[in-house]
Amino acid sequence: MTLMKIIWLILMIGWSLPLMFYRSKFRKLVYRSDSWTINIKPVFWKEIKAIFSNIFPYDKAYLQMRNFYRIYLSVYLLLFVAFMTSGNTTTKENNMEIKIGSIIPDIILRNQNGELFNLKKETAGKNVVLYFYPKDDTPGCTAQACSFRDQFEDFTDADAVVIGISGQSVESHKAFAEKHRLTFTLLSDEGNKIRKQFGVPTNFFGLMPGRVTYVIDKNNKVVYIFNSQTNISGHIEESLKILKEQK
Repeated sequence: MTLMKIIWLILMIGWSLPLMFYRSKFRKLVYRSDSWTINIKPVFWKEIKAIFSNIFPYDKAYLQMRNFYRIYLSVYLLLFVAFMTSGNTTTKENNMEIKIGSIIPDIILRNQNGELFNLKKETAGKNVVLYFYPKDDTPGCTAQACSFRDQFEDFTDADAVVIGISGQSVESHKAFAEKHRLTFTLLSDEGNKIRKQFGVPTNFFGLMPGRVTYVIDKNNKVVYIFNSQTNISGHIEESLKILKEQK
C-alpha cells in the first residue's frame, strides 16, 4: 500500500466517526425512534428516500440534520473514491512501461511445476503471446485459459508460444493447470513485479488486476497489445490475427 493510499485511508476512517454520529441522529429522526437499536436494524429504503427527498417538509430538525448528513456523506464518498483510485496508476519503473515497439525485459519466474522459467531463453526463435490475467480458476480467467488451450494448435502453427502470468502461487497455478488440462506455461508473479514493470493497469477502482495480452515477435519486440477485462475471446482472436500478419 502506497503512502498516499495510507493517508487517504486514515482520512476516510477519521471522517467516518462524525459521519456515524450524524447518521445515528438522522436515522432516529427518520424512523421516529430514540432507541440506539435503530442504527443496527436492516431497514434502508426510508433512510435513502429521506436523504434524497423531503419526507418531512415542516420538520426543521429533520431538514437541518439531512443537510449535515448529505455534506458528511458526500465528503466520505469522495474520500472513498480517492482511496480506491490512489496508487492504482502503475508507476513506470525506470521508464520501462511496455508499449508497442518496446523490447521486453528479462522475465525469470517459476512455472506451475516450480521450475525457474527464463522467458527469452525458453522461447528463443518463437513468437510469444504473453497474457496477464487476474486470478486462477475464476470464471473469466478459466474461459480465457481454456480458449488458449483449445486453440493451442493454431498458435503452434503460427510459430508462437502462449504464456499466462498472474500473481498467484506456484501451487495455485499447478492446481489450475491440472484441473483444466492446460497445455501451456503459467508463470507465478507473486508480488506483481512483472505486472508493474509492464504497466498492466488495474480495473474497477483498483479492485481487480487487469487482463492484458502482449504479442511479442521473435526479436522480443512487442508488436501488439490487447487490453480488455471482459472481452475474453478478443484476446485469442486478436493475437492470432496479428501472428498471421507477422508471417
